[in-house]
Amino acid sequence: MWDLVPKLQHKNIIGKKWVFKNKLNEQGEVVRNKARLVAQRYNQQDVIDYTETFAPMARLEAIRLLLSNAVNHGITLYQMDIKSAFLNGCFLDLKCPDHVYKLKKLLYGLKQDPRAWYDRLSNFLIENNFKSGQVDTTLFRRTLEKNILVVQIFVDDIIFGSTNPSFCREFSKLMQDEFKMSMMGELKFFLGIQINQCKDRVYIHQTKYTKELLKKFKLEDCKEMNTPMHPTWTLSKEDTRSKVDQKMYRVMIGSLLYLTASRPDILFNVCLCARFQSDPRESHLIVVKRIFR
Repeated sequence: MWDLVPKLQHKNIIGKKWVFKNKLNEQGEVVRNKARLVAQRYNQQDVIDYTETFAPMARLEAIRLLLSNAVNHGITLYQMDIKSAFLNGCFLDLKCPDHVYKLKKLLYGLKQDPRAWYDRLSNFLIENNFKSGQVDTTLFRRTLEKNILVVQIFVDDIIFGSTNPSFCREFSKLMQDEFKMSMMGELKFFLGIQINQCKDRVYIHQTKYTKELLKKFKLEDCKEMNTPMHPTWTLSKEDTRSKVDQKMYRVMIGSLLYLTASRPDILFNVCLCARFQSDPRESHLIVVKRIFR
């Protein structure tokens, strides 16, 4: 992973830290304890330590389209993710305490890490006869006779499925031979969205995420509402009511925007309230809380 070398004066030294995290399933149960060594990228300097950092990222709309097409073609989607390779190692040499580690591979946390991983994975897929999407470059497809195999990547999470189940097994073996991957079985929980796949339909919801939001903003025991906003209410930036915490208001709006992935019925009202993030008032906060209710 690295070589121990003397510290150079003209090189920028980047720190590191351990990150410990519990990975949860769709029921909120702990399924894995994760430990990851990450680089402290705030020490990185543009041009000196990195150049290009942009990496294509699958949008939630793309995931919804993939689920819809999978149902139409009778495809069952599966999920796998890459294992962390930075769990063990010696990080302080007692004989050379002033030396530093020169990385041979990228470490989690570096600004150029997502870009490098996307290039590595996409090149591997293309070498194995996959074609990248022209609109969505995170979607890869391989046609085998009358069957198709589709692969959607989101950083280190991979969704895949085929009209021929044997192709899924072959793809899983192909990936595990090249990378340290873990199969997570049928796609059920992805990016905070719970997914139930049936033969003729797919049902997506964010029950777990919604409960976490209600608990976070202390709205668990609030009275339920049938509509996200009263039809006679109007919102204005000229409102003279008392101001509210701008940071809290923005966090609430951002949380609701992510929830619209499975709740398009609240989209209009959330976008309406989002217009007042620069100077939120009490009347705006009342509407936001009603949307949660």
